[in-house]
Amino acid sequence: MAEKNNIPQFVNSDSFLADKDYVKWLSELKKRVRITQLKAAVKVNEEMLKFYWSLGEEICEKQKEHKWGTNFMKRLSLDLRTEFPETDGFSWSNLYKIRKWFLFYSSQIEFLYQAGTKLQSVENATTPIPEILLNVPWRHQTIIVTKCDNISAAIFYLNKVIDGNMSRTELENAVKAQLYEHTGKALNNFEATLPQPQNALANEIIKDPYKLDFLSLPSKFDERDLENKLAENVTRFLLELGKGFAYVGRQMELDTPSGKSYFPDMIFYHTRLKCYVVIELKTVDFMPEFVGKLNFYVSAADELLKGEGDNPSIGILLCKDKDSSVVEWSLRGITAPLGVASYQLQEVYERTLLEMKQLTSEKDHL
Repeated sequence: MAEKNNIPQFVNSDSFLADKDYVKWLSELKKRVRITQLKAAVKVNEEMLKFYWSLGEEICEKQKEHKWGTNFMKRLSLDLRTEFPETDGFSWSNLYKIRKWFLFYSSQIEFLYQAGTKLQSVENATTPIPEILLNVPWRHQTIIVTKCDNISAAIFYLNKVIDGNMSRTELENAVKAQLYEHTGKALNNFEATLPQPQNALANEIIKDPYKLDFLSLPSKFDERDLENKLAENVTRFLLELGKGFAYVGRQMELDTPSGKSYFPDMIFYHTRLKCYVVIELKTVDFMPEFVGKLNFYVSAADELLKGEGDNPSIGILLCKDKDSSVVEWSLRGITAPLGVASYQLQEVYERTLLEMKQLTSEKDHL
């Protein structure tokens, strides 16, 4: 009787009329099933990665302690595959990748922690694992750890996998196309003016271009209106970015000993960098004299705002566009850490600029 119950039963769908409520509920139910399956897969992946992390640490410790060579890993692979023939992951090549994976990220734990990466303790391991690793499938990670030679590139691709739900093929293509190297990076002098890990962290917070939202401007506006709207847009963008920016002030007054006041466009405090970030915003293309002004503002912030325990202030100049060579020449010899980037707005911005020029032209002819 039990065997009969195991035989697939055919259901006559005509016996039930699926109305719109049923269809809606079924659609939601399917989504929940898929989410549950995904969570289960993620949980299994997470536990496996934690085991790999502890295994990688133990392999490194055993090799260091007993001076065991590569033959040790071949023997370990054979013994584990003999005991667990149904378990994937114990081939010599995979054990080698596990060891390489652990060494690569564990050597950068301090940098990752200072960069704001959450760490999680792992059973049978003394080194915590960066949580970001637990959200990426192992086969994706083997591509990253074998193809990337620096931690910044690895984190870039890990985030791409998480944010874009990349398949292995898509990830391989992205790495092969050097997506990290070709992704816009702002021009700066951080390498010459900031020590590690400040240098790497500063490079993480500045990008090029900054892609901002639509502007909402009144029918009649001037350049100051445009600057104010851009400032609001940039402020919202940086705060929503969630990279450690805390808003300090807009057109904040900086008083010199002589009594003269200066007003930089925007000042933020960066919680991970532990420093003030001065941002100057220009509605025109980059000009060399902009660097001198920003350099002054950064020096003023160091003198007037920087407290005990704070790192040197950083300056970021956002322009409508820039000539890379001119920017590089302008930054030479500057000892304050400065970066220059461009921003992109939707075509509404281009239309408002055109309208503003037309209005100015009309006024000139009156």
